[in-house]
Amino acid sequence: MFKLLELPSPKHPLIAILDYAKTPVTTTVPEQKTICDFYQISFKGDKGGSLGYGRNSYDYQEGSIIYVGPGQVVTYGVASSEVTIDKGWSLFFHPDLIRTFSLGDKIKEYGFFNYTINEALHVSEKEREVIHSILEKIELELESNIDDFSEELIVSNLELLLNYSKRFYNRQFITRKRFSGDIIIRFQHLLDQYFADDLQKELGVPTVQYFADKCDYSANYLSDLIRKGTDKSILEHVHSKLIDLAKNKLLNSNLSVSEIAHVLGFEYPQYFSRLFKKKTGMTPTEYRKVS
Repeated sequence: MFKLLELPSPKHPLIAILDYAKTPVTTTVPEQKTICDFYQISFKGDKGGSLGYGRNSYDYQEGSIIYVGPGQVVTYGVASSEVTIDKGWSLFFHPDLIRTFSLGDKIKEYGFFNYTINEALHVSEKEREVIHSILEKIELELESNIDDFSEELIVSNLELLLNYSKRFYNRQFITRKRFSGDIIIRFQHLLDQYFADDLQKELGVPTVQYFADKCDYSANYLSDLIRKGTDKSILEHVHSKLIDLAKNKLLNSNLSVSEIAHVLGFEYPQYFSRLFKKKTGMTPTEYRKVS
C-alpha cells in the first residue's frame, strides 16, 4: 500500500501509522484491487470520499472509523481526478506482530474486522480523543529506539485500542436502537417466513449468512446487532424456532423422528435429536411419550 501511494517505507516492518495531516497523500494512481495481508484501521477526518471494499463502494464518511481484516479485497487509488487526503489517519499491522502475544488468539473476538458496507464506527469527539491518545502512545514507541519492551508495549496499546473500539461499537448499537429495532423486526419476520415458505426443505436449516444477505449486512455485524438487541444470538433464535416447530410436530402428527428432522431441514436425524435433547433435556421420543 505504501509503495502504491509512493510513500516512504514504514519504520517498523509489521506496524505503521499514517497521519494524513503530517503526510498528506496526493494520488492519481488508477484504482487497483488488492487482497490485504494486514489489518487496517482508518479514521476519516474530512467530508466525502469512499473506499472500495469487497464488491462494494464503502461510504467512508467524516468522523467514521473502518476496520479491515486480512483476506479482504480493498481498492486503493482513484477513479479519475487527483485526490489529496490531508485529514485523518490509518493504522496498519501485520498478523505476525501479534502472533506470539495473547492478542494473536484474541483477535478473532473483534468481529468488526469482518464488518462490511455501511457498518463503520461513528465516533463522538470524546471517543475520537481516546483513540487518538492510544495512537500517540503507539507512535511514540515507533519513534523511540527499539528495546526488549517495545513490541510488548505496542501490542498492549493496540489491544487497548481494539477494546475501546469494541466498547464504542457497543455504544453505537445502543444509541441506534430505533434502527436496530427495525433490523431485529426484519430478522424475526425473515425467520418466520423461512419456515412458512418451507425453505428449509430446499435450503436446509437457515444460516446466519442467509439472514445477513437478506438484510444487506455482514454476518458478523448482524450477529452482534441481534445479540445486543435481544440477548440471544441468531443461531439461538433459529434453534428456538426449530424446537417450537419440532414440539408441535411431535405432539400433533404421526411423523417419525427421522421424518420430522427431514421436514425441519436437518440432513442427518441425529443432529436434530442432539439439538432437541440439548435444549429440552429429553430426546424427541421421550418428549412425545411424556407430553
